[in-house]
Amino acid sequence: MPFPFTLTATEGRARTGVLTTPRGDIRTPAFMPVGTAATVKAMSVDQVKATGADIILGNTYHLMLRPGPERMERLGGLHAFMGWDKPILTDSGGFQVMSLAGISKVKEEAVTFSSHIDGSKHVLSPERSIQIQADRIGADISMQLDECVAWPAEEARARAAMELSARWGARSRVAFGTRETQGLFGIQQGSTFEALRRESSERLIEIGFDGYAIGGLAVGEGHQAMCEVLDYAPDMLPADRPRYLMGVGKPVDLVEAVWRGVDMFDCVLPTRAGRHGQAWTWDGPINLKNARFAEDRTPLDPSIDCIASSGYSKAYLHHLIRADEILGKTLLSWHNIAFYQALTAAMRDAIAHGRFEAWRKAFHARHVSNG
Repeated sequence: MPFPFTLTATEGRARTGVLTTPRGDIRTPAFMPVGTAATVKAMSVDQVKATGADIILGNTYHLMLRPGPERMERLGGLHAFMGWDKPILTDSGGFQVMSLAGISKVKEEAVTFSSHIDGSKHVLSPERSIQIQADRIGADISMQLDECVAWPAEEARARAAMELSARWGARSRVAFGTRETQGLFGIQQGSTFEALRRESSERLIEIGFDGYAIGGLAVGEGHQAMCEVLDYAPDMLPADRPRYLMGVGKPVDLVEAVWRGVDMFDCVLPTRAGRHGQAWTWDGPINLKNARFAEDRTPLDPSIDCIASSGYSKAYLHHLIRADEILGKTLLSWHNIAFYQALTAAMRDAIAHGRFEAWRKAFHARHVSNG
């Protein structure tokens, strides 16, 4: 295992610890801002760093289309290209197999698809995905190629995707080989079927990965169904390796997932919401387009160590959003990422001091009750 993972405290199933990489420590629970196309949308690298993020996510599908993997390698990899010197995790392109189902075709050997940009044809196999992520992009953590199915899924369809993902996981492991400074995560699949997720986990553990992800959630099943899967799915994965819930989610999703033993998260929600005028707060989300903020002189959250959270009035942010000014999108995205980092920091602290259960109840009473 190239990256030591040390658990420093537990409370029930909740865990806090450190994943150590050559480019820096990743404190868990960790939220990874999504840098889809070599940028966390509307934010600079310095702004992302200032929020306290230890790691970001890059998107293999988008980067293989633009600027292209070979060009990325010639330019020194994603870290040098975008000026980010901390760890980067890349997804494998598997999610786009589902989200772009209309222009993709899945076979045993590989996925073939048409670019959503110019219609050009591309082939993504497990081996090619690893080559792009680990060798061209230079990711610190690469993900196996998998097939993710939309919800709801019939059990037979979920089984077929799980079994294909397991076979692709084995091929990804062989293609990745042994590396001293890079890691590879496997992805548990099985939709909402417990037996399928158990079988998926057993096959992944037999292959052996540096970390394990829970895939196939945040695909339309809703919060309650997600929690029902997380009641059993994390415990099927090795306790001594990080567990990563892919594509999740709202603050309440993170809290409930951590309560159930998850360590890492990513989601486009904070920046996407910010670009559309929504700010996440301890009292729930608020829409800065709303006229009630037109003369509100209070900041979004003076307790968060971020100029976007504490240095501007809601009235000013309301004006920027209503006027469609770029600064408004930047400030709200910046605040939202800072809030998510404050959220994970608060969870780490609560677990470390053995008071996460009480903290979770207080969070629900304040955040969830306000919407």
